[in-house]
Amino acid sequence: MEKKIRIGTRGSKLALWQAHHTQAELEKIGVASELIIIKTKGDRIQHLGFDKMEGKGFFTKEIEDSLLRGDIDVAVHSMKDLPTTAPEGLVITAVSYRENPADWMVIRKEEVDESQTFKLKQGAVVGTSSARRKSQMLHFRPDISLKDIRGNVPTRLNKLRSGDFDAIILAAAGVTRLEMDMSEFEIIQFNPKEFIPAPAQGVLAWQTNENDLATRRVFKQLHQKSTSIVTNVERKVLNLLDGGCQMPLGVYCEQDKAGNFHVWAALADAWNAPLRTVRHSSSTHFELAEQVVAQIRK
Repeated sequence: MEKKIRIGTRGSKLALWQAHHTQAELEKIGVASELIIIKTKGDRIQHLGFDKMEGKGFFTKEIEDSLLRGDIDVAVHSMKDLPTTAPEGLVITAVSYRENPADWMVIRKEEVDESQTFKLKQGAVVGTSSARRKSQMLHFRPDISLKDIRGNVPTRLNKLRSGDFDAIILAAAGVTRLEMDMSEFEIIQFNPKEFIPAPAQGVLAWQTNENDLATRRVFKQLHQKSTSIVTNVERKVLNLLDGGCQMPLGVYCEQDKAGNFHVWAALADAWNAPLRTVRHSSSTHFELAEQVVAQIRK
């Protein structure tokens, strides 16, 4: 492919890491590229939690619009931010490797209580704008106070550092990819089978125009099929429940060495409602999402 591939991305540090990673992967196969930074609704509206914002695609719509207009050739998304129903004419052409899918709780060391669950003191103020994280935290620690927090990873850490919160919850993938120095904090690494992450957390999705066959051929060389199989199950559960960023839903799927699939899911009717959890296993990924949804709706 002779022309440079134009990569659409948000401008946050993590989004730029994702875009530079994409450039590096393209360079390995001899393809040149350039970055085009696009501001999204989620970037502009910083005073509201996700559960208070209307619609879906807070971090994707403007990038998808640019892709539809032909202003860019590919959009690189954090797959967990991507709605499960794509605009007509756009497709997910490839997905990346999966970074650690778990959530981490980051605690100010002076607020640590070794005697409590997650080492978090009684009545601690925990920062998160995710309805999913709120519902699961209240499930394990109903005594805590939850407070919305927005901003990129460094901004959130600065708010924690300044004492606005006793702890915050972050995706392990973001902290890992940004190579953040976390030595001043206590880190609780949640097990994704217990504190269940967002569908496709830790995975990048490369989205293209359906008819742009040249770009699609390029990205098919980067596609990680094993990642795609399990994230398709997770996102299918989200789709069947008609969910988005506001839904208190966690879904995690993995395939074991014998080839069997295992899914863990957690769902609440609202962030402060009782949590329902499901574990389901199958020898095949076909209809696995439907089986999980049937169980969690009971």
